[in-house]
Amino acid sequence: MSDLVVLDFDGIHTADDVLNKLRALQKEHLIDLEDSCVVERAQDGKIHIKQAVNLTAMGASQGGLSGALWGTLVGFLFLNPLAGMAIGALAGAGAGALSGSLADYGINDEFVRQLGQTIPPGSSALFVLVRSITFDKIMPEIEPYKPRVLRTSLSNEDEAKLRAALAKVS
Repeated sequence: MSDLVVLDFDGIHTADDVLNKLRALQKEHLIDLEDSCVVERAQDGKIHIKQAVNLTAMGASQGGLSGALWGTLVGFLFLNPLAGMAIGALAGAGAGALSGSLADYGINDEFVRQLGQTIPPGSSALFVLVRSITFDKIMPEIEPYKPRVLRTSLSNEDEAKLRAALAKVS
């Protein structure tokens, strides 16, 4: 089961830096990220959301490939596989992009927007959905960024441990 952790940072690009650090630590198998999202709130109050997974582009590419394959096979039936491949790729890419834009994977987008409204202007927040984590190795890596815990789906005991570990830095 995955746990959601939302951290708030001073600085508009700090959450991006921490996410890049976590991705590097993921390659070392210290953390297993299922999904992530960065929310930046500019000084003027505008909110910018950066999703880790672009479902529209992913759906378009997968739909285009499968559409080209099926279009080629159908094109063989009508003795015109190139036209079938082109038409199938276009139709598949369109259908894939539409289904990707309608899908909501991982962290709920509405939850991200609502919590993004609560962070102060000129700051950023990092939403991470974590499958597994090695806290004692990850915490020293993110402590220099001075994160604050906004929300978690952790148990009360684990959340208290996380807050205590982050409070040592402050």
